[in-house]
Amino acid sequence: MAPKRIGILTGGGDCPGLNAVIRAIVRKSLPRGYEVYGLLDGWSGLLKKNFKKLDYPDVSGIIHVGGTIIGTSRTNVYKDEETIKEAFKNFKELGLHGLIAIGGEGTLTVSHKMFERGMNIVGAPKTIDNDINETDFTFGFDTAVEVATEAIDRLHTTAESHKRVMVVEVMGRHAGWIASFAGLAGGADVILVPEHDTSLEQVCNSIETRKKRGKVFSIVVVAEGASLIKDGKKISVHKSRVDDFGRHQLGGVGQLLADEIEKKINMEARVTVLGHIQRGGTPTAHDRVLATRYGAYAADLIHEEKWGHMASILNNKLTAVPLAKAVATLKTLPDEYWKLIQEFSE
Repeated sequence: MAPKRIGILTGGGDCPGLNAVIRAIVRKSLPRGYEVYGLLDGWSGLLKKNFKKLDYPDVSGIIHVGGTIIGTSRTNVYKDEETIKEAFKNFKELGLHGLIAIGGEGTLTVSHKMFERGMNIVGAPKTIDNDINETDFTFGFDTAVEVATEAIDRLHTTAESHKRVMVVEVMGRHAGWIASFAGLAGGADVILVPEHDTSLEQVCNSIETRKKRGKVFSIVVVAEGASLIKDGKKISVHKSRVDDFGRHQLGGVGQLLADEIEKKINMEARVTVLGHIQRGGTPTAHDRVLATRYGAYAADLIHEEKWGHMASILNNKLTAVPLAKAVATLKTLPDEYWKLIQEFSE
């Protein structure tokens, strides 16, 4: 009897810990007699039948390596009926028993839809934004927070030396987890998140209050998806480019904020956009362990044929959550964190 084949794909933006997940899946599945195939560059690998068989040597020594050895993309396999049919045809032709989709909101939403159409699929949550629901934390988030916190620490000294306002733009499309955790850990003076619109006047007032107390510099942390209120109007910043899911590429709110601060108060303002630095490089020990737990449990879900579920960790315990429930809403920043931010502003 031929061994069952399982596929793995990583979709959406890369993040630290992906290789640890892949490693865990392979090392948990091979002893059970499965063959494991990495679909290259996300859903694109299934559409193009572009894949690589993964064995022990392929995953040796990769737990500490950033990125993903099987590539990723923002390909939307559910964009039209022709694409969906091609995916199912290739799934059958490759002889896949099941598929593990590792990804964030877009990847897991599509995975749920493909499951509803009859594909044997399970999910593993991945996003540095930490906005996937029904799980405590997603891997990659801890690494991104560490990178952002170190940047804020370093910017403190140059901000104080030059008596400047330093604006730090971090990732976070819909949720301010990175901005709030890194901002609080780094002692930021103002933190802006997508969940709560903040007026330009509020930002400038906070900086002016600090000046009156003798503070000659300020650190402002802003999530890329945050909106500003200026003259009673809501302003959000994005580029014209959109991905396969119709989402605009973000970036630019930090520069807008710095420019407006300079106009309104007599202080020089500089912006630092961390961008993909938050995604790259070596994952923290916490993310390596977290990713390994997700990967090993995703392999268990395949073995148990719990199709349509996501590997989840709730209250630090592994559990299977229906994909439908995981993607129903985004996990945004709880009010308690926003309250804490307000208490430590200025």
